Amino acid sequence: MATPKDAENEGWLSGQMLVAMPSMQDPRFAQSVIYVCAHSPDGAMGLVVNKPVDNLSFDDLLKQLAIEPVPPARRIQVQAGGPVEQVRGFVLHTADWVQEGSLRVDEVMALTASIDVLREIARGGGPRRGLLALGYAGWGPGQLDREISDNAWLSVPPDESLIFGEDYAAKWRAALAKLKIDPLLLSGSAGRA
Repeated sequence: MATPKDAENEGWLSGQMLVAMPSMQDPRFAQSVIYVCAHSPDGAMGLVVNKPVDNLSFDDLLKQLAIEPVPPARRIQVQAGGPVEQVRGFVLHTADWVQEGSLRVDEVMALTASIDVLREIARGGGPRRGLLALGYAGWGPGQLDREISDNAWLSVPPDESLIFGEDYAAKWRAALAKLKIDPLLLSGSAGRA
């Protein structure tokens, strides 16, 4: 598990997942699982991957954006990506498809904010797997590192089932299980050695 002292390595959390501790006080992030797209001394940006948008389907979104065909040849999940800029969309996807303007997080994952990726997916092409996040989670310089030190988040290596799986209610427990942690045994207090 990564720790804040690894922060000298710029981007040490990029491509990792954050799991909210049971003691998370912010209701916007309670039991959240977040994929970290970027982490640097300037701040961090990530997408919540376990909070589906209930009142908006992929088909509805394509209609609103006048993207054909509807119904699409393929569909992706629509997630509430975080509390910042909730009207802005980001497609988190496998890096087998990228375009100019895509942010390649690592060898496996990329992030694209262009409408072109939605067109490709609707036509049946584009990346092998993806999800559309409305909004994002953002942290200022050093903020995420402090929150980790304050025992608000754990980091866990990602896998496709955590990112793209559709059993949203189980993702938080599944992420903790990757660390062999029972959430009932976690303390909300940070320890200092």
